[in-house]
Amino acid sequence: MIGQPMEPSRHLPQPEYAGYLYVHFKRESVDGEQIYFALSDGNDPLRFHDLNSGKPVLYSAMGECGVRDPHIVRSPEGDRFFLVATDLRLYASLDWDRHQRRGSRSIMIWESTDLVNWGEGRLVEIAPPAAGNTWAPEAVWDPEQGVYLVHWSSTLYDNAAHDGESYNRIMCATTRDFREFSEPQVWIDRGWQTIDATVIEHDGVYYRFLKDERGRDGTAPYGKSIFSETSTSLTGAEWKPLAEGIGLGAVVQGEGPLVYKSNTADKWYLWIDEFTRERRYVPFETSDLAGGAWIPCDNYRLPEDPCHGVVLPVTAEEYERLATAWRDA
Repeated sequence: MIGQPMEPSRHLPQPEYAGYLYVHFKRESVDGEQIYFALSDGNDPLRFHDLNSGKPVLYSAMGECGVRDPHIVRSPEGDRFFLVATDLRLYASLDWDRHQRRGSRSIMIWESTDLVNWGEGRLVEIAPPAAGNTWAPEAVWDPEQGVYLVHWSSTLYDNAAHDGESYNRIMCATTRDFREFSEPQVWIDRGWQTIDATVIEHDGVYYRFLKDERGRDGTAPYGKSIFSETSTSLTGAEWKPLAEGIGLGAVVQGEGPLVYKSNTADKWYLWIDEFTRERRYVPFETSDLAGGAWIPCDNYRLPEDPCHGVVLPVTAEEYERLATAWRDA
């Protein structure tokens, strides 16, 4: 088991949701790698409009002075939210090699009780010294341990200079307050590049989606695409393969999967970032999460330049608060 076992929280009833908040960044530009909010059109899970006139709602002035891949987790009690994001700004250099070998080992963290007031945020070092990068952090509540499991991608090196060849694994650590974390451990190591993990739970089963970061060739026919696997425990040693090459055909290649359930139906949505194309995120849907098959959505409207992020169900009160705080002038 990862971290120190703690008394699990009691299962609390789910709130009644009335809409969705999409939190994301945009492509490399002066303000692109910051935090943007978009709100659904009521309880429509596939139509979103920018808040704050399409300008960032949160900026990072710490670390690399840019943030990507934001993710929000709601506390099990429902009274607090934690936003984590990659400490990375490519616009200043576009030097992927530097950011992967000697990039930030920290993540940006904000917390809020109302989704509107987030404070200044803090930069927290979370990856080990062997890591060259700390990408795409996400957090999920683990009722087995009574802690949040925070996971991210890191390339690990066996020398202090971070020279030579290596590959991204998925790392993890646990926390109760997003200030103190357990020692980081490897969560997923396939022996080849994996990034952008995300998890959703349904009926006691965890569904995990990741990007196969390998170049696509005869040994990796599903490289640069999304695969999924399942387990009944977040910290289980074995995850069962479910599907590979998710979305291929509708997208040429993809990354940054995000997944969420409909507020009104037994249906789930998976967005895949077609990162080399202008349109970016492409939504897919299924009524059978366990089946592993995803169908492209026909009718959707996303904000301009919708990059890797998260869709969070929100209550009517939260929806109105967000709409009022960042309503376009």
